[in-house]
Amino acid sequence: MTTLNFNHLRYFWAVAHEGSLTRAAARLHLSQSALSVQIQKLEHQIGHPLFDRVGKRLILTEAGRIALDYADTVFRAGDELMSTLEGRPLASRQVLRVGALTTLSRNFQLEFLRPLMGRLDVELIVRSGTMRDLLARLEAHAIDVVLANSAAQRDASAPFRNHLLNQQPVSLVGRPRPDRPPFRFPEDLRSVPILLPSLDSDFRIAFDHLLELANIRPVILAEVDDMAMLRLLAREREGVTLVPPIVVRDELAAGVLVEHCRIPQLTERFYAIIRNRRFPNQLLGDLLSRYARPAEPQAGG
Repeated sequence: MTTLNFNHLRYFWAVAHEGSLTRAAARLHLSQSALSVQIQKLEHQIGHPLFDRVGKRLILTEAGRIALDYADTVFRAGDELMSTLEGRPLASRQVLRVGALTTLSRNFQLEFLRPLMGRLDVELIVRSGTMRDLLARLEAHAIDVVLANSAAQRDASAPFRNHLLNQQPVSLVGRPRPDRPPFRFPEDLRSVPILLPSLDSDFRIAFDHLLELANIRPVILAEVDDMAMLRLLAREREGVTLVPPIVVRDELAAGVLVEHCRIPQLTERFYAIIRNRRFPNQLLGDLLSRYARPAEPQAGG
């Protein structure tokens, strides 16, 4: 069994965190060529490339991301040893990096991550962004999973896998209107103004199609690409809001908002998007195991 050279690992750790041979070499008081040789020796020792060289940039490979997680653990353990001996112990932690689409319900994100909430041995890192940005991070192994309300397209160059986690109904919600007759869909949308999610949402596109078939052009108060903001506006503005009830669950329970109409033709789907990895994150595997439905194949993929 080959023994890991921890000097090589520390050199790699410095380069990975600096993102540059030049900066890491200056920090370590080494020449770039000497540092590069140390990295190559570590790559040879573990049998995997740790960086992809893209122009002047160093991009971690999947093995590099795994190695960095372990290096962080190793060198954190040294800090914990010193801290423990000094009477201030630290806890060792596993890391899960999550990307979430800005249009995704915060309540759903919380439900997905709830099994890990409060665990002192787990560090959750959550980043929001567009689908394009998050998939790029996923492909670069900078995050472990993307939570989204639409599936990623699959092809040979982007081997993503879509796990359908759940699907929710979509409704028109708004302030209580006890002095008015029950809401009629779609007829009342000829006069009742509406708040809508952006066209980045699949169910918004389907909703527009329904209104087009009914020959209705609604009065749109706003289009919002952030579900948290859509939730706030639904509470503040007159009219109705197109939203999955899970987004405004607390407001519905408190009676601040009511469900005027559920639209049976529409649903919002929630996906966990991952990429094929040789070294899967066990925390993510534990979360996905709670959902019985397998990855959903994509047409044309």
